[in-house]
Amino acid sequence: MDETHGTEWVDRARRLGPALAEVTSRHDLEGTFVRESYSLLREHRFFSMGVPRELGGASALHGEICETVRELARHCGSTALAFSMHSHLVATAVWRQLHGQPADALLRKIAASELVLLSTGASDWVDSNGTMVKVDGGYRVTARKIFGSGAPAADLLMTSAPYDDPGAGPQVLHFSVPMSADGLTLANDWNTLGMRGTGSSTVEMTSVFVPEEAISLRRPRCAWHPAWSVTLTVAIPVFMAAYVGIAEAASELALAAAANRRDAPYLPQLAGELDSLLMQTHLAWRAAVDGAANYDFTPSLHRANRALVAKTLCANAATATVRKAMEIAGGPGFFRGPLERMLRDVSAAPYHVLPEKRQLHFSGLLALGRDPITGRSLTESGRVA
Repeated sequence: MDETHGTEWVDRARRLGPALAEVTSRHDLEGTFVRESYSLLREHRFFSMGVPRELGGASALHGEICETVRELARHCGSTALAFSMHSHLVATAVWRQLHGQPADALLRKIAASELVLLSTGASDWVDSNGTMVKVDGGYRVTARKIFGSGAPAADLLMTSAPYDDPGAGPQVLHFSVPMSADGLTLANDWNTLGMRGTGSSTVEMTSVFVPEEAISLRRPRCAWHPAWSVTLTVAIPVFMAAYVGIAEAASELALAAAANRRDAPYLPQLAGELDSLLMQTHLAWRAAVDGAANYDFTPSLHRANRALVAKTLCANAATATVRKAMEIAGGPGFFRGPLERMLRDVSAAPYHVLPEKRQLHFSGLLALGRDPITGRSLTESGRVA
């Protein structure tokens, strides 16, 4: 591990690892949320680790958050992934705070009570979904937001919805709303192949009141906005860290399982292929981590694109690593157990923003000098961020 990223929280995650691993198989079998693991993280103040110390947190840098998620995933992929969705929201708020866009009110709340944030922004992408109707003092929002990882334990939903502004035209408004708000419910529809313990149920909003003061950003709909350049750069290395940890743990399990077949003539080649795939996973992920530069970066469309490319490369390599681990393990790996669960869990990697074919389209337009959202010439559109 790069020592510049710190080790304190990684060490804490390692110490909690056995407790997380003890319950993960039951939650995977039942398809239930890893509530005990979240309680442990809350008890040990993981949810505020990234908040600056002057605001009540521990000032863990972005790189250490990534490494912590990676370590958690070695013991429980679902816990790591759900935690990463909270953590990337905190990290984005920290970037804003450090770059003259005050987010201290939110960060203080997180530190004061280990507030758990819930994100559904990736499924919305630049268009968002749902409806917003202007009412006295705010808006009424109706929408269905999918992949709400950690929803059963979340306190505050961070999301967006389209709004047809009479003056400014079609916009997307970003806002926060308490999970206890009237009209906000969970569909309890998370019955999936992998990452079954993340509790990523659809969040359903039916005429939920969002006060005017809860609006944190207004941007044009169906157009790129610099906020995305920040979010993608910061978020991708955090949530992809979960898949790096899974790939590492699967590799170790497979090599241990092959110990009684050391004389098999094909084993060295398979082990070499596994090692190469794991290195590909690390290199792609490290490129994303380095791109975030512990918050010391200027957001740009090209930087965000590099993060998206790194995400695809990392997802493909991590998936291939676990599949190769299954091949090395042989028949025993096909039985229900940790390695088999890791194969199902890593299968979630391609679904994160952006899925490969959408990423290729986005990156291809940019490579051709065109706006990746509208397809127009970047020179004509005046896009710089």
